[in-house]
Amino acid sequence: MVNLDAFISDLPKVELHVHHVGSASPQAVAELAARHAGSTNVPADLDALEKFFEFRDFAHFIEVYIAVADLVRDPEDVRILTFEVARGLARQQVRYVELTATPYSHTVRGMAPEAYCEALEEARSAARRDLGIEMVWCFDIPGEAGLPAAESTLKTALEQRPDGLIAFGLGGPEIGVPRPQFKPYFDQARAAGLHSMPHAGETTGPETIWDAIRQLGAERIGHGTSALGDRELVGYLAEHQIPLEVCPTSNLRTRAVPSLAEHPLPGMVEAGLFVTINSDDPPMFGTTLEQEYRVAADLLDLDAAGVASLAKAGVRASFAPDSLKKELESEIDAYTAAASA
Repeated sequence: MVNLDAFISDLPKVELHVHHVGSASPQAVAELAARHAGSTNVPADLDALEKFFEFRDFAHFIEVYIAVADLVRDPEDVRILTFEVARGLARQQVRYVELTATPYSHTVRGMAPEAYCEALEEARSAARRDLGIEMVWCFDIPGEAGLPAAESTLKTALEQRPDGLIAFGLGGPEIGVPRPQFKPYFDQARAAGLHSMPHAGETTGPETIWDAIRQLGAERIGHGTSALGDRELVGYLAEHQIPLEVCPTSNLRTRAVPSLAEHPLPGMVEAGLFVTINSDDPPMFGTTLEQEYRVAADLLDLDAAGVASLAKAGVRASFAPDSLKKELESEIDAYTAAASA
């Protein structure tokens, strides 16, 4: 019998839905809060910070996220944070990550877009060299900031176009933030060759997922947990195999689902939907990518082979070059065979 916990720990993985600032470790957040004491409500004490990360609902989570984002105030903060995100993922045997970064959160506070992107790219090069992990970027619009944020995010993406930039996204709250208003910005990003990766159907119903597909040209959906509420949508997603980036603990901690036992992941798999497992904002939610695989294995009653199939689904859903996809799938197969033997 394969020890499933140990198997998951050493399993080669990809991470497709994880946020830049949301990946800051509690230690890093506390250090930044102490550095900026007097101008932030984020506590510098680790015990107090744990309570600070107890979210009443999704709106409260957004408030906390913005407060933490405000602590990242200069390019060196960006560089250090990005490399530490890579270090934490590399420890979990993540080989490739599509990191969702929100340049507007920093440029609106005065950081030059050029400096922000340079810091990301410096960390990307260092992570590849020192940690053996490939990082690429999805620049996302913080939906709560509206069309000015969309304009700014698109401008940064198209004018700076860092080497690692592969996608354009939309995060933040869904309630009160209709997706169709962002269509012109996604149209321009897609015309420039960027992939479309909006969040949808996390705290709203299936109609938001339809809008992401029809209005924003979504190639992957962030969360999509409400999809099962619309039979026609389920059929469309299954037929077109549009991947869904599922983050179970995130959905629990933001109250998008009442309990893990009631998470729709098993129903999504049963309906033939293309699901991947991801961590979203792991330190804020008290989780890791490894833990999300354990949660998924429990919900889906998977053995080692089933867990390996989930990892390979993440590879297939990624926007990595085909050569890297083949390399990663082969590595997963070899690891699984060795573990089984």
